[in-house]
Amino acid sequence: MKLIMNSVREIVLITLFCILFSSNVEAQKIIGVKANIPHWATATPNIGVEVAFWNNMTFELSGGYNPFEFGNGEQWKHWIIWPEVRYWFWEPFYGHFLGLHGVFAEFNVGGLNLPIDKLAALKDRRYQGDMKGVGLSYGYTWIIGNNLLLEVTGGAGYGRLNYDVFSKGKDGFKINEGRKHYIGPTKGAVSIAYLF
Repeated sequence: MKLIMNSVREIVLITLFCILFSSNVEAQKIIGVKANIPHWATATPNIGVEVAFWNNMTFELSGGYNPFEFGNGEQWKHWIIWPEVRYWFWEPFYGHFLGLHGVFAEFNVGGLNLPIDKLAALKDRRYQGDMKGVGLSYGYTWIIGNNLLLEVTGGAGYGRLNYDVFSKGKDGFKINEGRKHYIGPTKGAVSIAYLF
């Protein structure tokens, strides 16, 4: 937890640095605020801020937090932060972009009956732990109104998971613990953004 909080502190400092040096960007919109629609659909409130800091470069910091329990030992509790540096092929906030992102998360998930074979163990168990990772992303942004954008992005990369396994329920007993190296999707979003 301390390592993750130190990383979050560093990310906030990088964001402030990018805002400070965003004066190098030509006269255009330099700050966007966004929300990831599918993340909201999973009952995860989220927000993102993106700052143009060089002619074709932006820095995005987005995250979500889900504190909810659904009863019967079902829970999807987590928080996640995605810092990302983006290179835009045309100009910031329009068209195609490539990104390099990090992912930092903590989770406490279990009691869920999901129709995905790899997640079948969540029905009778609860997993609590963290993930740190890095990945590459690609996305595209459309202008859909005055200062309003629609953005689609997806990314893949590497993650390191550390977790404890508990029996189902909030007061379940510890069954096991584990560490996993993960290679696969690390980011996905369909976002609505507003530019300032």
